Amino acid sequence: MSIRIKLLLSYTGMLVLSLLIFALAAGLFTIAATGDIHSIRDFYKVHYQLNPLTEQEESIFLELKYLAKNEPDQLLDKDLLVDYDFKLRTVRAGLYVRRESNQVFESYTFHQPQLEQYLPPYDLNNSQIRNTFNIGERFYAYAKFDFLYSDGAKGSVFVIRERSPFAEVTRRLLPILTLLLIGVLVIANLLLYRWITKSVIKPLNLLRSSAERIQEGDLGFALNLSSRDEIGQLNEAFENMRKRLQESVQLRLLDEESRKELISNISHDLRTPITNIKGYIEGIRDGVADTPEKMDKYVDIIYTKAVDLDKLVDELFLYSKLDLKQVPFTYEPVDIVAFLDDCIEELHYGMQEQGIDLGWEKRPDEPLWVLADVEKLKRTVLNIIDNAQKFMDKPKKRIGVSLNADEARVTVEIRDNGMGIAPDAIPHLFERFYRAEQSRNSTTGGSGLGLAIAREIIEGHGGEIWADSQQGAGTSLFFSLKRTTNSGGAHGTNPDH
Repeated sequence: MSIRIKLLLSYTGMLVLSLLIFALAAGLFTIAATGDIHSIRDFYKVHYQLNPLTEQEESIFLELKYLAKNEPDQLLDKDLLVDYDFKLRTVRAGLYVRRESNQVFESYTFHQPQLEQYLPPYDLNNSQIRNTFNIGERFYAYAKFDFLYSDGAKGSVFVIRERSPFAEVTRRLLPILTLLLIGVLVIANLLLYRWITKSVIKPLNLLRSSAERIQEGDLGFALNLSSRDEIGQLNEAFENMRKRLQESVQLRLLDEESRKELISNISHDLRTPITNIKGYIEGIRDGVADTPEKMDKYVDIIYTKAVDLDKLVDELFLYSKLDLKQVPFTYEPVDIVAFLDDCIEELHYGMQEQGIDLGWEKRPDEPLWVLADVEKLKRTVLNIIDNAQKFMDKPKKRIGVSLNADEARVTVEIRDNGMGIAPDAIPHLFERFYRAEQSRNSTTGGSGLGLAIAREIIEGHGGEIWADSQQGAGTSLFFSLKRTTNSGGAHGTNPDH
């Protein structure tokens, strides 16, 4: 059963129950106001067509009516009238008899001087013998019979009972109030049903249609709902889920594109040395290397290509493990100044052979401690310097190292005076297999994994790495690490890998 049907049935049941309670309350209210359970039915008859008297009053009235028809002159007997009046007074009613325009008898029950002028005129046809009238704020119900005395004079006999003013007002207004209450209940329930439908059913229908769109693969829409109730919270959660799904799909598409590009790059970079190795081996098999000198040259080239191939595989394997966070980091307090001294000294002679001057540009005079994995940090420095030396185009080649520190971090700058990098290439510099030189020539561009590995290592330390370059003037690569003390106490939060 749908929520709409359940709501409709619940509101209908509430309406019926309200009406039943109202009817019961009206009945009890009437009994309390009149003191007579039989008078409940009087409230639902128009123009007072039912007997307003009790059974005892009605019985006495019928006796008087009988006398008026058969022995009308007896209604002039005061003793007889007093006797009947006494019977009526025991049931809180009274007797009134008139002859023409004169009063024959008036009960002491009424104490109403204006009673005579409010009585109805003669109606010998007796077309309406029961009714009510009011004198000021007092209400009366009566039964009367008009007749002729033996001498032809007109006479009337009344049995009158004072009714509660509240009961009379209730009797007159109860049908109107009942209809008004029913109308109010119906309108209120319709408005409530419409409001509930608008605030619950429509948002749920929107959620259902949105779920169907997601099922069909459409994630390019937004749920713009402003309600703050439970439905609004559900919509907000659903919208967050849609955004996450959309981001996941977009990330999957990017990963798929990246995977295709990665496979293409790996295939190219592996195919080149393998092709060279195959070519030289075929040259040996075909007897091209027909002298010991040529044979040694071919073997050296094959070995060099195999070493390059092995290095490429190692770098690819290392990057994959770093990217998957599968490489453990062993942190210890390291004096970054002494560490860079060792790196520069290790590379100094090799750089001199290539005509490159490697040294400090700005060296602090005091130790600066960082928390680092020495082996991996050294790999980062070597990768950056190795990348820099491939793009030196000046007669006097220079690579300089600078060090700056603040209270929280130490920043290392490695600057070269090479050809520089185009501005549009800098944002992609640390992506895997990216080369600013797009020919993918391994002699100039390397594997394209060195700086990507450096980024993974520095980010694993909780640091940052970035580049700044000016074409024709050179490139600066920066990386920052969090400072610590020589005893291992950190100035900032230790990296967590």
